[in-house]
Amino acid sequence: MTNGFFAMLSRMKYINRWGLMRNTRSENIAEHSLETAVLAHALCCIENTYLGGNLNAERAAVLAMFHDGTEIITGDLPTPVKYHSTQIRSAYAEVETLAAQKLCAMLPKELSGTYAALFEGTQPGDEQLIPYVKAADKLSAIIKCMEEANTGNREFKSAEATLRQSVADMHLPAADYFVENFLPAYGLDLDELNR
Repeated sequence: MTNGFFAMLSRMKYINRWGLMRNTRSENIAEHSLETAVLAHALCCIENTYLGGNLNAERAAVLAMFHDGTEIITGDLPTPVKYHSTQIRSAYAEVETLAAQKLCAMLPKELSGTYAALFEGTQPGDEQLIPYVKAADKLSAIIKCMEEANTGNREFKSAEATLRQSVADMHLPAADYFVENFLPAYGLDLDELNR
Protein backbone atom coordinates (compact mmCIF):
# COMPACT_ATOMS: atom_id res chain seq x y z
CA MET A 1 0.00 0.00 0.00
CA THR A 2 1.30 3.43 -0.80
CA ASN A 3 0.71 6.70 1.03
CA GLY A 4 -0.25 5.03 4.32
CA PHE A 5 2.97 6.10 6.06
CA PHE A 6 1.62 9.03 8.06
CA ALA A 7 -1.57 7.17 9.00
CA MET A 8 0.63 4.36 10.32
CA LEU A 9 2.77 6.82 12.28
CA SER A 10 -0.35 8.21 13.92
CA ARG A 11 -0.84 4.74 15.43
CA MET A 12 2.14 5.33 17.72
CA LYS A 13 -0.43 6.43 20.30
CA TYR A 14 -1.74 2.85 20.49
CA ILE A 15 1.60 1.20 21.36
CA ASN A 16 2.14 1.24 25.11
CA ARG A 17 5.54 1.09 26.77
CA TRP A 18 6.65 -0.65 29.95
CA GLY A 19 4.55 -3.75 29.28
CA LEU A 20 6.12 -5.81 32.06
CA MET A 21 5.70 -3.11 34.71
CA ARG A 22 2.69 -2.11 36.82
CA ASN A 23 2.00 1.46 35.70
CA THR A 24 -0.12 4.03 37.50
CA ARG A 25 -0.42 5.81 34.14
CA SER A 26 0.30 4.15 30.82
CA GLU A 27 2.75 5.75 28.41
CA ASN A 28 2.61 5.26 24.66
CA ILE A 29 5.40 5.63 22.11
CA ALA A 30 3.90 8.81 20.65
CA GLU A 31 4.23 10.72 23.90
CA HIS A 32 7.59 9.09 24.63
CA SER A 33 8.88 10.09 21.18
CA LEU A 34 7.82 13.71 21.66
CA GLU A 35 9.50 13.86 25.06
CA THR A 36 12.63 12.24 23.65
CA ALA A 37 12.67 14.81 20.84
CA VAL A 38 12.37 17.69 23.33
CA LEU A 39 15.19 16.21 25.42
CA ALA A 40 17.48 15.48 22.44
CA HIS A 41 17.03 19.08 21.32
CA ALA A 42 17.79 20.29 24.86
CA LEU A 43 20.93 18.16 25.14
CA CYS A 44 22.27 19.53 21.87
CA CYS A 45 21.44 23.10 22.94
CA ILE A 46 23.26 22.48 26.24
CA GLU A 47 26.24 21.11 24.31
CA ASN A 48 26.25 24.12 21.99
CA THR A 49 25.68 26.75 24.69
CA TYR A 50 27.82 25.54 27.57
CA LEU A 51 30.26 23.01 26.14
CA GLY A 52 31.46 24.56 22.89
CA GLY A 53 29.55 22.22 20.60
CA ASN A 54 28.19 22.87 17.15
CA LEU A 55 25.39 20.32 16.87
CA ASN A 56 22.23 20.46 14.78
CA ALA A 57 19.68 20.41 17.60
CA GLU A 58 16.73 20.45 15.20
CA ARG A 59 17.99 17.38 13.34
CA ALA A 60 18.51 15.59 16.67
CA ALA A 61 14.92 16.36 17.62
CA VAL A 62 13.62 14.93 14.35
CA LEU A 63 15.75 11.79 14.69
CA ALA A 64 14.33 11.36 18.19
CA MET A 65 10.77 11.76 16.91
CA PHE A 66 11.30 8.69 14.71
CA HIS A 67 13.55 6.64 17.00
CA ASP A 68 10.79 4.23 18.05
CA GLY A 69 8.63 4.54 14.93
CA THR A 70 9.26 0.96 13.90
CA GLU A 71 7.51 -0.18 17.08
CA ILE A 72 4.24 0.50 15.26
CA ILE A 73 5.00 -2.81 13.55
CA THR A 74 7.20 -4.60 16.09
CA GLY A 75 5.52 -3.46 19.30
CA ASP A 76 7.57 -2.38 22.31
CA LEU A 77 9.80 -5.33 23.12
CA PRO A 78 10.56 -5.20 26.87
CA THR A 79 14.16 -4.24 27.66
CA PRO A 80 14.99 -7.45 29.55
CA VAL A 81 14.03 -9.43 26.45
CA LYS A 82 15.54 -7.05 23.88
CA TYR A 83 18.97 -7.05 25.57
CA HIS A 84 18.97 -10.62 26.88
CA SER A 85 21.61 -11.81 24.41
CA THR A 86 23.58 -10.68 21.40
CA GLN A 87 21.55 -13.06 19.24
CA ILE A 88 18.26 -11.46 20.30
CA ARG A 89 19.72 -7.96 19.90
CA SER A 90 20.94 -8.81 16.41
CA ALA A 91 17.67 -10.42 15.39
CA TYR A 92 15.65 -7.50 16.75
CA ALA A 93 17.86 -5.02 14.86
CA GLU A 94 17.06 -6.93 11.68
CA VAL A 95 13.34 -6.86 12.49
CA GLU A 96 13.55 -3.09 13.08
CA THR A 97 15.27 -2.63 9.71
CA LEU A 98 12.55 -4.63 7.97
CA ALA A 99 9.86 -2.64 9.81
CA ALA A 100 11.44 0.66 8.70
CA GLN A 101 11.56 -0.60 5.11
CA LYS A 102 7.91 -1.64 5.30
CA LEU A 103 6.91 1.78 6.63
CA CYS A 104 8.95 3.66 4.02
CA ALA A 105 7.38 1.52 1.27
CA MET A 106 4.10 3.23 2.22
CA LEU A 107 5.48 6.52 0.90
CA PRO A 108 5.84 7.79 -2.65
CA LYS A 109 9.34 6.80 -3.76
CA GLU A 110 10.41 10.47 -3.91
CA LEU A 111 9.89 10.76 -0.13
CA SER A 112 10.92 7.29 1.01
CA GLY A 113 14.66 8.05 1.12
CA THR A 114 14.13 11.10 3.33
CA TYR A 115 12.26 9.07 5.92
CA ALA A 116 14.49 6.01 5.63
CA ALA A 117 17.39 8.28 6.62
CA LEU A 118 15.44 9.31 9.74
CA PHE A 119 14.93 5.71 10.83
CA GLU A 120 18.52 4.78 10.01
CA GLY A 121 20.29 8.00 11.08
CA THR A 122 22.37 7.96 7.92
CA GLN A 123 22.47 11.59 6.86
CA PRO A 124 25.93 13.19 7.16
CA GLY A 125 26.35 14.45 10.72
CA ASP A 126 23.77 12.06 12.21
CA GLU A 127 26.53 9.94 13.77
CA GLN A 128 27.35 12.92 16.04
CA LEU A 129 23.71 13.24 17.09
CA ILE A 130 22.86 9.59 17.80
CA PRO A 131 24.49 9.60 21.29
CA TYR A 132 22.34 12.61 22.24
CA VAL A 133 19.20 10.87 20.99
CA LYS A 134 20.13 7.73 22.95
CA ALA A 135 20.77 9.78 26.09
CA ALA A 136 17.45 11.58 25.60
CA ASP A 137 15.70 8.22 25.26
CA LYS A 138 17.18 7.10 28.59
CA LEU A 139 16.36 10.44 30.25
CA SER A 140 12.75 10.10 29.12
CA ALA A 141 12.67 6.65 30.73
CA ILE A 142 14.15 8.08 33.95
CA ILE A 143 11.45 10.75 33.97
CA LYS A 144 8.79 8.03 33.63
CA CYS A 145 10.36 6.20 36.57
CA MET A 146 10.35 9.40 38.64
CA GLU A 147 6.70 10.06 37.76
CA GLU A 148 5.75 6.57 38.87
CA ALA A 149 7.74 6.99 42.12
CA ASN A 150 5.93 10.29 42.74
CA THR A 151 2.64 8.36 42.80
CA GLY A 152 4.02 5.89 45.33
CA ASN A 153 4.65 3.13 42.77
CA ARG A 154 7.92 1.43 43.74
CA GLU A 155 7.80 -0.86 40.68
CA PHE A 156 10.20 1.40 38.76
CA LYS A 157 12.83 1.86 41.48
CA SER A 158 15.38 -0.61 40.07
CA ALA A 159 14.77 0.55 36.51
CA GLU A 160 15.46 4.14 37.52
CA ALA A 161 18.76 3.22 39.22
CA THR A 162 19.85 1.18 36.19
CA LEU A 163 18.91 3.97 33.77
CA ARG A 164 20.69 6.65 35.81
CA GLN A 165 23.84 4.52 35.78
CA SER A 166 23.44 3.95 32.06
CA VAL A 167 23.30 7.71 31.43
CA ALA A 168 26.33 8.28 33.67
CA ASP A 169 28.21 5.54 31.80
CA MET A 170 27.65 7.37 28.51
CA HIS A 171 30.08 10.08 29.68
CA LEU A 172 28.11 12.68 27.76
CA PRO A 173 28.67 16.04 29.50
CA ALA A 174 25.43 17.54 28.19
CA ALA A 175 23.46 14.64 29.69
CA ASP A 176 25.32 14.99 32.99
CA TYR A 177 24.49 18.71 32.96
CA PHE A 178 20.80 17.95 32.36
CA VAL A 179 20.73 15.37 35.16
CA GLU A 180 22.27 17.82 37.60
CA ASN A 181 20.43 20.98 36.60
CA PHE A 182 17.06 20.00 35.12
CA LEU A 183 16.13 16.46 36.15
CA PRO A 184 15.44 17.27 39.83
CA ALA A 185 12.53 19.52 38.81
CA TYR A 186 10.64 16.47 37.55
CA GLY A 187 10.22 15.46 41.19
CA LEU A 188 8.38 18.67 42.06
CA ASP A 189 4.62 19.13 42.15
CA LEU A 190 2.87 21.90 40.21
CA ASP A 191 2.88 24.38 43.10
CA GLU A 192 6.60 23.84 43.67
CA LEU A 193 7.29 24.32 39.95
CA ASN A 194 5.39 27.61 39.95
CA ARG A 195 7.33 29.09 42.89
